[in-house]
Amino acid sequence: MKIGLGGPASGAGVGAGFGAATSLVNALSSPYVPLGTPLVGTVWARTAKVLSLLMDAGWSWAALAVVTGWLAGAPVRGALAGALTLIGASVAYYVTDTLVLGASPASFVPEMVMWSVAGLLFGPVLGLVGAAVGRPGLTGLLAALTVPLGAAVQMVVMPPRPHLTLTPAIVLAEAIVWTAAVASAGWAVHRFLVERRSAASG
Repeated sequence: MKIGLGGPASGAGVGAGFGAATSLVNALSSPYVPLGTPLVGTVWARTAKVLSLLMDAGWSWAALAVVTGWLAGAPVRGALAGALTLIGASVAYYVTDTLVLGASPASFVPEMVMWSVAGLLFGPVLGLVGAAVGRPGLTGLLAALTVPLGAAVQMVVMPPRPHLTLTPAIVLAEAIVWTAAVASAGWAVHRFLVERRSAASG
């Protein structure tokens, strides 16, 4: 089913919002940034840290492109939405960084360009995956499993552990990712099996 609730333009907007929010959350979670310093030791700082670990991860950015591709519906629109989502997120992230960190914009240009190019390369693929999520059969199953499997692989290979010691924020973030990955994969498999049973009985 192609729902067509979004498109390339909305994908760029969603990406920009996500990128800016990720930068702000990172700043709020850091005791070394003016925005985060007043929050040190509060529940707000701990909440921001958990959100930072979840949002500033490769799997979450990939998931964003998949979701906008799914909302776009059609393959071409999904591919374009995925690319614009990641490019918009990258640009907004680094632009917001220059504002909250008070750094020179020139210092962020190389990384912004690098990640924007990465978005241009991988965004269309992720958008196409999203557009295929609603398709029946094995294609839809594999597309729906992309994000949860990707999150699980990243959790094994490169878990969100910026410190050598585990903190409550890290434990909570990892628990959220694993729970969401298992639930999403379970939903995808359940949908696939229901479709097969319906086809067999029909």
